[in-house]
Amino acid sequence: MLVLGIESSCDETAASVVEDGKRVLSNVISSQISIHSPFGGVVPELAARHHLEAIIPVMEKALHEASVELNDINLLAVTQGPGLIGALLVGISAAKALHYVSNIPLVGVDHLHGHIQSAFFSDEPIEFPLVLLVVSGGHTSLFYSENVGSYRLLGNTRDDAAGEAFDKVAKMLGLGYPGGGIIDRLARDGNPAAFRFPRAFLGKESYDFSFSGIKTAVANFLRDYGNPASENKTSYRIEDLVASFQEAVVDMLLEKAFKAAENFKVRHLAIVGGVAANSRLRKRFMEEGEFRGIKIHLAPLEYCTDNAAMIAAAGYYKYLNEGEEKNPLEFEPYSRRKEVPLKQVNFSSKT
Repeated sequence: MLVLGIESSCDETAASVVEDGKRVLSNVISSQISIHSPFGGVVPELAARHHLEAIIPVMEKALHEASVELNDINLLAVTQGPGLIGALLVGISAAKALHYVSNIPLVGVDHLHGHIQSAFFSDEPIEFPLVLLVVSGGHTSLFYSENVGSYRLLGNTRDDAAGEAFDKVAKMLGLGYPGGGIIDRLARDGNPAAFRFPRAFLGKESYDFSFSGIKTAVANFLRDYGNPASENKTSYRIEDLVASFQEAVVDMLLEKAFKAAENFKVRHLAIVGGVAANSRLRKRFMEEGEFRGIKIHLAPLEYCTDNAAMIAAAGYYKYLNEGEEKNPLEFEPYSRRKEVPLKQVNFSSKT
């Protein structure tokens, strides 16, 4: 089955053709980083406007690179949410138009389920049950899964997402946008133990995350010891500062993910999303997984950030399980996930 995936939830306009949920035939992404960089973050209205300009050329290129025509496509899959409503509407409207003129079945895909599916693009087989950590600029969530396409939410961030905290700290330091990659590169020459920033673990029974505290701690540090964005000299190395900040974020992610793996007695743990490209995170998770005897599955770097291949793959499995949308021309985007995290978990059972 050939699936055309469409992604427009934030600041990447993307389209991809994927065969049978696994074989990526094309993966085209039009980034808006240069558009939003002067503002230090994504401007929703600008994002929607540029999606409008890019969506048709990107879809045409995806079909061309896959060497297929629209009438060869068996299924359309589009990001339904969460994301920026204006941006999502562009992708959904394009998908509905294609469905209307071609009668190709259409499914709406949850963006986080798409990220989860990116782990399966790796050549290494993933065994169930497993725990999945989705960590990106807009989302930080833990899931438990017993099979492909079935995901049980364990916890979410209560405030900032991990990637959002990276971007905001980078903005404080005058490093530019997006901040995650910049901090990652600088931190490689820094000492992660130079400064001790707080870790928010939110209690023994919680799988939720919180990154607003560490963001505030960095702001207080800059107030007390100087900010290289506004001063010529500081009493510390910026490499040490960002390495220490990064280490705290990775500690929080690692603690929750491995706690879930231990409580649910799984031997496989997958990490996906834009922040999964962070080199320190990848190293720490691999080391901890080897120590604990848990197999770590990291999404391939080219599929960590937002892309349409993951949406096509997730759409494939949703269609197999549920069929197409009941009213394909009427389903609407959503900005936030509707699923409620589990408040109590029976650790003696996997169900």
